Order: sequence, then structure tokens, then C-alpha cells
Amino acid sequence: MGGFLPSIEVQGVASASGARAVERALGVMAVVAKGGGTGISLADVVRDTGLNKPTARRLLIALIRSRLVEQDDATRRYHLGPELYVLGMLAAPRHGLLDMATESLQRLSRISGDTSFVSMRRGDYAVCLHRQEGNHPVRTHALLAGDQNPLGVGAGSLAMLAALADDEAGAVLQRVEDTICAQYRGYTSEILRLDIQQARERGYALNPGRVIASSWGIGMPILLPNGRLAGALSIAAIDSRMTQPRQQELAALLSEEVTRIQAKLQRLFKDHASDAGTVQHKVSLKADVPA
Repeated sequence: MGGFLPSIEVQGVASASGARAVERALGVMAVVAKGGGTGISLADVVRDTGLNKPTARRLLIALIRSRLVEQDDATRRYHLGPELYVLGMLAAPRHGLLDMATESLQRLSRISGDTSFVSMRRGDYAVCLHRQEGNHPVRTHALLAGDQNPLGVGAGSLAMLAALADDEAGAVLQRVEDTICAQYRGYTSEILRLDIQQARERGYALNPGRVIASSWGIGMPILLPNGRLAGALSIAAIDSRMTQPRQQELAALLSEEVTRIQAKLQRLFKDHASDAGTVQHKVSLKADVPA
């Protein structure tokens, strides 16, 4: 297995310490990920990382060697590489929120007729893992798979932020509110804090068209067995389909599916704990055997 996993070759990078070089390389990889399907240019990497051009280029070459990043021959733009797909598949059994949520998304969209989403937290951002279309002819296209928004922007993102403890949510807000207020005209610091308060009071988060005027959303957090955040489910619809009575209907649907997913997570963690206990017991028995 040791020879299978990629290594980031950073020994030639600006004579920085190994740990620092790896941190920079991972930072570059995170910026490349934001490029999505269109990729990202070297100039964008330099701008978003704050690195100088030669250093950014050397890190990209190291990541390309490890197949963690690839460069399109025609556009010269950078994309995430095939090795990340392999690593993602290896991590999926432990972190397979999308697999656990797929049936729930299908039910939500089939019953509601609207578009449903599953998202997860990535640092101070929410990442949309999957978008499930409903059969209503008028759809909202506010969020696509792979899109990232600061925590608090959008229904699922707000649901996750509101589910955090006060000190953690406050720390996130301090880091992202300037960005949110600058890039999303529907938000102010006061609105963000009121949204969190109301989400906690209602038991679900509501986005009343703050990102796109006619596109509303409702979201609910998914919690791990230890109470920590796993992700969020949300439903988006045009404003005429998000009246107060219908919000209650959709919230009930979301609650049912969140309960189902959390039960799956409970079983998964129980199985992992059982496996770990079995291994520990075997180790203990071996230790008790006389030499």
C-alpha cells in the first residue's frame, strides 16, 4: 500500500521545510479544486494563494507528477488529477455521506417535485455534493454539484452553520462575514446573525431568496452520532412554492430523511466501534498467551 499512495515531490520547492512545502502544495490543490470543470489558470493560482509565480509553478509540477493535478494541453488550465479520484474512492466507505443520502434525495425530489441537495462542510465553506432534480417544470439553478459557498449562504449552508456551537459559529462568522457581505448583496452581518437565530428557533434553515431573488431554499443539518456536524439536506424551489404552509410540509419531509440518514450513520459508527473492539480483544488475548 505504501507504494500505491502518491507522494508530493516538494524537495526542490524554494528550500522550504518539508512540512511547509506540503502545506503550500495542499493549498494550491485546494485552489485548483475551486476551478471545477473549467479548471484554473496559473495566474489565478498565484492570485488566490499569494505565492509568487515560480513557486506556484513548481508546486503545480510536483502535484502533476503525483497525478493529484493535471493540465489541459489545449487550454493550459489546471484540474484535479485522477489520483484524487482513487483516494476519494478509498475514503468513501468512511466518509460516504453521498451514498447514504442518495435514496433520501430521490424520495425528497419525487415527493416534493422540487430540487434537493446534500452538502457537507469544508472548512468555512459548504460544498454541494449532489443535486437531485424534481419533476416540477419550473426549476431553480441556484446550486450545482461542486459549488461552494461560505457557511451561512444558502439553506443547507445556513443549516450547518446554525448547528455549530455558539463559539464555533461565531468564529466562522468572524472569518467569512466580510466576504459574504462583499460578494452576496442579499446579506449583511445583522441578517446572518438573525438567520442563525431563526434557524435554531424553527428547527430548519430558510433562505428567502437571498442569493437569487426568486429562488428559495429550506435546509436541515445532518449530525454524526457524537453530535458533530456531518452535512445538510436542503430543498430549493421558486418563491411561489415556498409559502409558510409548504415550508412546514417540506421541513417534515427533510426531518424524516435526516432521521433515516442519521440512523445509517449510527449503524456505521457502531460497526466501526465493534470492529475496533474485536481487534483490541484479539491483541489483548495475544498479550495474555504465555511465551
